[in-house]
Amino acid sequence: MSDIQQAITENQRRQAKLIWDFHQMGHTLRPVDVAIGLGSHDLGVATHSAELYRAGLFPALVFTGGNIPTTAKVFPRGEAVHFREHAIGLGVPASSILLEPNAANTGQNITLSREVLAQGGITPTSVLLVSKPYMERRSFATARKVWPDVEIICASEPLEFDEYLKSIGDEKLVLDMLVGDLQRVIEYPNLGFAIEQEVPEDVREAYESLIQAGFTSRLIS
Repeated sequence: MSDIQQAITENQRRQAKLIWDFHQMGHTLRPVDVAIGLGSHDLGVATHSAELYRAGLFPALVFTGGNIPTTAKVFPRGEAVHFREHAIGLGVPASSILLEPNAANTGQNITLSREVLAQGGITPTSVLLVSKPYMERRSFATARKVWPDVEIICASEPLEFDEYLKSIGDEKLVLDMLVGDLQRVIEYPNLGFAIEQEVPEDVREAYESLIQAGFTSRLIS
């Protein structure tokens, strides 16, 4: 681990913090019709979803996600299944949780969750998306594309950047993921997967610099 830490300079950390801040939408939370907890490697999504449920922000919660290579070992029965069990352990009634166990990407997370809600007789006009901290903007842009007729609010665990680095325990991996998600924010509108988001020049420069420095393991070809 020390070698990984030494490989990241203070300038690279500053650049990553710029991207981290851009990824977060800064939405003000308020009561909504339903929440969707987006599956990932980060169990903090389920933890924060449970906290927001207990705070009375929504009456129903969908956990969505099957398995992808980066989560199969951590959540062998699927992201949504493990998230649901974790939330129940934190006091969310099983009757308030719907399960979507098949999605393999963010577009499927939203689309298949919408189908699960419809099957349950729920047609929301407002949806709270709970994601990893650096995935707020991409999930927002995706939802606005594939589900344009609902109000989308984004939330994530309220962690500072340095706290999140420590919680994951692999600084290079976090920077790789920040860069990878920003690439998707930039490229997905051209592919029809998301609405376009304006990227500030300093964020784009930080992104390009980190790519040149080799933080590329989460880039799409």
